[in-house]
Amino acid sequence: MFKGIYNGKQHHVSDIATVLSRAWNAGVDRIIVTGGSLEESKEALAIAETDGRLFCTVGVHPTRCKEFEESGDPKKHFQALLALAKEGIQKGKVVAIGECGLDYDRLHFCPPEVQKKYFEKQFELAYATKLPMFLHMRAAAEDFCEIMERNINKFTGGVSHSFTGSAEDRDKLLSFHNMYIGVNGCSLKMAENLDAVRGIPVERMMIETDSPYCEIKSTHAGINFVKSLWPSKKKEKYDKECLVKGRNEPCLVLQVLEVIAGCKGITDIDLFSATLYQNTCRVFFPHDLDAAADALLAGRNESQ
Repeated sequence: MFKGIYNGKQHHVSDIATVLSRAWNAGVDRIIVTGGSLEESKEALAIAETDGRLFCTVGVHPTRCKEFEESGDPKKHFQALLALAKEGIQKGKVVAIGECGLDYDRLHFCPPEVQKKYFEKQFELAYATKLPMFLHMRAAAEDFCEIMERNINKFTGGVSHSFTGSAEDRDKLLSFHNMYIGVNGCSLKMAENLDAVRGIPVERMMIETDSPYCEIKSTHAGINFVKSLWPSKKKEKYDKECLVKGRNEPCLVLQVLEVIAGCKGITDIDLFSATLYQNTCRVFFPHDLDAAADALLAGRNESQ
C-alpha cells in the first residue's frame, strides 16, 4: 500500500467527501490543508477539525502579504496569526507556519519589499510556536536564501514546496541542513525540471499535489512514467465516480510518486514511498513517526 501525506490548497468543493474518499483509497494517510492568509488559515483549521486525518498550516502567502498593512495594524495582524496557530496546536491540528516565502513571478499582487518584510516576520511565528515552515520560493532564490540564512536558528525545519527552480536553486536549498524540497506536477513539466528533480536526494525530498492546482498534464515531460489513472469528466458533466477534468485531487499524489521514481530510475517504489513518508513525518509529525514504515526502511536497507 502506498503511504503518503498530501498537501493541498484549501478550496471549496461541494463534493469534498468524495474527494477525500478517493484520497484515502489511494493510500493517502493524512492531508495538510494550506493557509494562505489569516482568513484562509482560520478556514483551513475549521476544515481540519472535521476529520482526524486532516491537518493545516497558519501563515500568509507572499502574494497576500499586503494584508498585514491593509489590516491597519500589522502588529495586531501578526498577533492574530500567532493566537490562531497556538489554538490549532492545542487542538492537534496546526503542524506548520506557512505558506510563506517569496514569489517574484507575481509581483502585481505584492511588491518585493513587502514580501521580504513579512516573510522574515513569519519566522517569528515559527520561533514562538516551535513549528516547522511550509515555504514558497518562485523566481526569488537569492533573496529567499539570504533571508533563510539570517533566520536559520528560528525554525526547526521545513519544506520549500512546489519546486520549479534550477539545479543551482536546488543546491542552494539543500545547503540548509533542515530544508526539504517538495515536488508536484509543476515540478515535472519540462526536461530541465526532471533534471533538477533527479538531483534531489531521496532523503531530502517530499511529494505533494498542491491541489486543486499543479496537476500532471499530458504535455508534461514525465507523463510517460504515469501508471495510475482515474477517469475524468468536465465539470458540466459531473460524475462522483470521476475526477473533475482540470482539477487536481489528493489521490493524484500517486502520479507524482510514479513520475519521480521513473525519472530517477527507482524500481523499489515501496521503499521510495516509505522514505518520502518518513521525511514528511519527521518534519510535520515528529511525535508520530510511522513504525511500520520505519521497519520497512530498516529491512530494505539491511538487505542491500
